[in-house]
Amino acid sequence: MTTSLLVLGALLIAAIVFVLWIVGIYNSLVALRNRFKNAFSQIEVQLKRRYDLIPNLVETAKGYLKHERETLEAVIKARNIALAASQSVAANPADATSMKGLVAAETGLAGALSRLMVVAEQYPELKANQNMLQLTEELTSTENKIAFARQAYNDSVMTYNTAREIFPAVAFAGAMGFQPAELFRIEDAAERTAPKVNFG
Repeated sequence: MTTSLLVLGALLIAAIVFVLWIVGIYNSLVALRNRFKNAFSQIEVQLKRRYDLIPNLVETAKGYLKHERETLEAVIKARNIALAASQSVAANPADATSMKGLVAAETGLAGALSRLMVVAEQYPELKANQNMLQLTEELTSTENKIAFARQAYNDSVMTYNTAREIFPAVAFAGAMGFQPAELFRIEDAAERTAPKVNFG
């Protein structure tokens, strides 16, 4: 009888240790997932700042670029698509499909902004406009902040993905609802460059 109690006690202790081990894995993955979600919220702050600057930039340019209406409309349309994609990702940064949509939308916005800047270069009065100079300076600063925030996000995603893919977490992560997170990266090398903004 004492032997069976010892065996039962040993099994009970082993079960408790196993459950605590699983709880530790779960809690660790939750913390890492929350870290990359927080890192995305930092990107979101900077994207919102950029999205708020763009209409002001377009309004300032509108008076000078009367014959470039298509370019201005393309920038606003790309901005609206990117804003919607950003809001979709903000609801769940772990959703790979939403993140890919945001990357595509940001690529389109970067292209539209680049075209606007190329057109704006052809108008000396616009280049000298104080409002335009200030807005483009703020936009450049925001682009740099987005790049830093995106790097921090990608680092957090990499840490999370690594933690969920190593043993023993890999045996339980999928069953516990921890799906891989998508990096925020721009695939095409030509699209990786931020819109060049220089009116100086």
